Amino acid sequence: MSLDPAALQVLIARLSGVAEEMGAVLRRAAYSPNIKERADCSAAVFDATGALLAQAEHIPVHLGSMPASVAAVVAAFGDTLGPGEQAVVNDPYDGGTHLNDITVVAPCWADGRLVGWVANRAHHADVGGDAPGSMPADATHIDQEGLRLPPTRLTPQVRAAVLAASRTPLERAGDLDAQVGANVVGVARLAERAHEPFHEVLDHGERRARAALAALPDGEWTAVDVLDSFGPAPHQQVPVRIRCTVRVDGDQVTFDLAGSDDQVEGNTNAVRAVTVSSVLFALKAVVDPGLPSNAGVDRVVHVRTRPGSVTDAVFPAAVGAGNVEVSQRVAEVAARALSGAVPGQVAAASQGTMNNVLVGAEDGEQGAWVYYETLAGGQGGRPAAPGAADDRPRAGMSGVHTGMTNTLNTPVEALERSYPLRVRALRLRRGSGGEGAGPGGEGVERELELLCDATVSLITERRQTAPWGLAGGGDGGVGVNQLLPGGDASAAVELPDKVTLAVRAGDVVRIWTPGGGGWGSAPE
Repeated sequence: MSLDPAALQVLIARLSGVAEEMGAVLRRAAYSPNIKERADCSAAVFDATGALLAQAEHIPVHLGSMPASVAAVVAAFGDTLGPGEQAVVNDPYDGGTHLNDITVVAPCWADGRLVGWVANRAHHADVGGDAPGSMPADATHIDQEGLRLPPTRLTPQVRAAVLAASRTPLERAGDLDAQVGANVVGVARLAERAHEPFHEVLDHGERRARAALAALPDGEWTAVDVLDSFGPAPHQQVPVRIRCTVRVDGDQVTFDLAGSDDQVEGNTNAVRAVTVSSVLFALKAVVDPGLPSNAGVDRVVHVRTRPGSVTDAVFPAAVGAGNVEVSQRVAEVAARALSGAVPGQVAAASQGTMNNVLVGAEDGEQGAWVYYETLAGGQGGRPAAPGAADDRPRAGMSGVHTGMTNTLNTPVEALERSYPLRVRALRLRRGSGGEGAGPGGEGVERELELLCDATVSLITERRQTAPWGLAGGGDGGVGVNQLLPGGDASAAVELPDKVTLAVRAGDVVRIWTPGGGGWGSAPE
């Protein structure tokens, strides 16, 4: 090593700072409320080979899978992407996750040599497809979900193609330009560090991961859970199994998800990059939250999947819900399997869904518009904090985004100013958390009134199978989706967990999100 421990931590902090600044630029420059207000975006920096060096604390499902996007760009262009050029990709089968997540990648050149890469990913509210929001609940083929871009130079012609595919081209232009600007800042900042020994950051990550894994007992543990369904049709309203076996062998760990069900004829399929991202999240959450987020950790963490399965989907599967819903279940199942290695240290299941709400219209008095949000719910109850003087289990937090999402809610004022929607209710859902010494957090009650005719898509989970309690704790309450015609609660119509439907002005969409599972037996 050429760096002492203090200098190494300074370098890591500087690289993380580059990603943080990129994220700040992206949010401030973005056009859509989904990115500006909800912060549905992420940023990271990479070395010259495309190995992850550092990332900001943004969206877990974005960040763990972004190395696949950069690897795809590096494979496509190598060092032929010159200074000032950028590439774009969203193809789930070539570095992407689902089509809404557009990743923009830029090379960093300094003194005539390629020294690294910067990348950011943002969820674009609409990229075409069969329904506003580009996640139609009844999609069975990737082409139904919108524009698909393999690693491509971001030229004016490609930018125009993205805009032309979307129902909201002005919004897409603003968000895409913000991504480009964020990378410009990132390239400038990373170039200032071009002389630093980036390899030592990766070696540090590997050492930390090996030390954390070596502290675990050797062994093998398995956990299984299910997704409620894979679409709205009656034949799709059946469970889909996710199975994870964890094997710890010295300072190495393997997560084996090959036993999960085959990919389905619906959109509840995850590509491998999403599964890897979910596993890494679970590992850090359970084993050592302080583990560095870099490619050095990946050297000792092995993920086994089976191509053609629901955790490693292949073309032409629809994958819209894979990124947002399968990721949640993989993270939970991986964490539950790890609980065998560290009994009494894993939290109960959180709400286990992102509660995706997509609303939009092709035209009309308001013109074309699309709104996207995910909804908070209950966090699982937790064991006592390690080393804390108070050894009592802790309650899960209420009304928070959990698991593979880390977004915010759209403020009511921003939502109602931007779209023909009215928020009729937003409150905690009392009694939805599981009972326990550490009770589960509460979900939320959300009611959106439509002020014009529109199309609504709901992509949700945990409407049939409850978030599980742990160590004797009770299960959390399942979620509920309803349509209130004309706003009449007495005429409420129950909706499937995944559905796309036409709604009329005055109708209200009601979503009650799940609560978290409880931890530990409840006191008498």
